Amino acid sequence: MAFSPIVIGVAGGTGSGKTTLATKIKQEIADDAVILSHDFYYRANADIPFEERKKLNYDHPNAFETELLIKDIKKLKMGLAIDHPQYSFVTHTRSKQTVHIEPTSVIIVEGILIFENKQLLDLMDIKVFVDADADIRLIRRIMRDVKDRGRSLDSVIEQYISTVKPMHEQFVEPSKKYADIIIPQGGKNLVAQHMLVDRINALIQKSQNI
Repeated sequence: MAFSPIVIGVAGGTGSGKTTLATKIKQEIADDAVILSHDFYYRANADIPFEERKKLNYDHPNAFETELLIKDIKKLKMGLAIDHPQYSFVTHTRSKQTVHIEPTSVIIVEGILIFENKQLLDLMDIKVFVDADADIRLIRRIMRDVKDRGRSLDSVIEQYISTVKPMHEQFVEPSKKYADIIIPQGGKNLVAQHMLVDRINALIQKSQNI
């Protein structure tokens, strides 16, 4: 790959449709892309007992090892492979295994707080904020956490009230101002999705012609 990859940032609140949109973008550009979720980079906190890890605030910027994500993106932009961490939402810590990623034309970074860090923000060529009503996001989070992460309904609601909602209001919503594009309904907004993919393909073509 003779040109620097394009970095797309996809931010938004929990359950807004970020992952769905990122996946659809990846599919539309012939899979010549990699998705780096900020969730991969949650701090391991392996020295903290499980019962205590469950109570941590996972919606605050300090919960993430963002400096490692920045380092990995810079490596990919230089044409170097990376091995990114994996995180388990069941055990609330990192897996011992990592995932090997080779450089691609497009790097899609997605997460609730990726616009909060200026160093990370400055690496992005296109910044997308996925918007959704709070009640829709809450319902989606409940369904995901209960079904896929083995959480109880009471624990999901308690976490939402105590940390998710306050952190969204303090960090996520204000970061919307940094977006180049705001997309309502996320992956279900086909018009916005196609416009975004066309823009990405134009940037890829421009980069290849330099």
